[in-house]
Amino acid sequence: MTQSTLLKDASKRLLSVDAFRALTMLCMIFINDLSGVKGMPEWMDHAKGPEDRMGFADTIFPAFLFIVGLSIPLAVGRKISKGESFISIAFSIISRSFALIVMGFFHVNMENYNSASILREPIWEISITLSFFLIWLDYPETLSNLKKYSLMGLGWLILLLMAFLYTGGKPGSPEGLNPSWWGILGIIGWAYLVCAFIFLLGRGKFSIMLIAAIVLALINIVSHETVLHLYWSIIHYTPPAEVTRRTPHLNLWVINDASSASLVMVGTVISLWYSRMRAKDNQQRILTLLAIAGFGAIIAGLLIRPYTEGISKIRSTPSWIFICAGISILVFELMIYLVDYKGKKNWFKFIWPAGTSTLTCYLLPYFQVAIMSLIYFHYPRFLDEGIGGFLRSWAVAFIIVWIGGILEKRRLRLKI
Repeated sequence: MTQSTLLKDASKRLLSVDAFRALTMLCMIFINDLSGVKGMPEWMDHAKGPEDRMGFADTIFPAFLFIVGLSIPLAVGRKISKGESFISIAFSIISRSFALIVMGFFHVNMENYNSASILREPIWEISITLSFFLIWLDYPETLSNLKKYSLMGLGWLILLLMAFLYTGGKPGSPEGLNPSWWGILGIIGWAYLVCAFIFLLGRGKFSIMLIAAIVLALINIVSHETVLHLYWSIIHYTPPAEVTRRTPHLNLWVINDASSASLVMVGTVISLWYSRMRAKDNQQRILTLLAIAGFGAIIAGLLIRPYTEGISKIRSTPSWIFICAGISILVFELMIYLVDYKGKKNWFKFIWPAGTSTLTCYLLPYFQVAIMSLIYFHYPRFLDEGIGGFLRSWAVAFIIVWIGGILEKRRLRLKI
């Protein structure tokens, strides 16, 4: 099979990816809302920074990064197979990454919002989220360019005004906007930028993507491993207090410890491999090999756990990456079986907008939380703790996705 044929196959839309993305986004909205509910089991929440463990919440974001990787052959591969120029595809990758990084950057600065600011935080939050919709809305082709660019320009004006009016830090020591970290969307943006360019430069060749995934994983392992650091310390007679110090991260430019890029690239490799195997129509072999890959990654993560600072999402350790990659492969396999093979797309009908208008569904809760804060709305106690809070968070997640579906039908969704 030629490389061009493989790329054409890899660029065909997979309903299993949409279903996986929809399920992941639903869980992300649920987990974000659940963070304010009291009395939830520890295993459902994020593990704390120094802990050597992971909860259900710690598997959601890596699944999303994995799905970004699954989508790269579908998006970038489609452009390559159509014969689009390198510059055109590169501009598309940079534009998409830039949008995610900008949104993540503004969201991160909400964490440091100063109560003494000119605007109340909910107003600032609504304003920047509205500007995101105006700038990156999927405008209909029937809309005139004058109206389209006027609305986009208005969005940029609002965003720049919010940047000017922003005040962070403490009341006595105000600060401006700064990237303390890049936020969920920003991290996705940087990882997508790296992996999509690797895919573009490698023309989607499976062998190159596999090598890239291995290199990125090794960078992450080296940045967290403790055995070599311990050996080096003993050779140089380092005092015990220094030997037990946590290994420094590599912190390479753009990719840092390569944790996010590793998860994205694993998704890219799996997507290309599945496209190749799907062309041969060997369903049983596909499911068997995916199961081996998934469980193999989980076992590998458990085996390296003692030597790479344990399992931790906060510290983005290799064990966490391998285990979450394995879980993501197994869930993707389940989606392949249910949606691609058994045609059970209708099972995901209600949450489907979360897979096709994902960014819209991700941003809608920012309106929800800000409006609730503006009107001083608080859930009654029975919906703020225990089983009541648990059910409330699921209800919120489904309602947000339902609203996203309504907006999608009216072409009010973000597309980057």
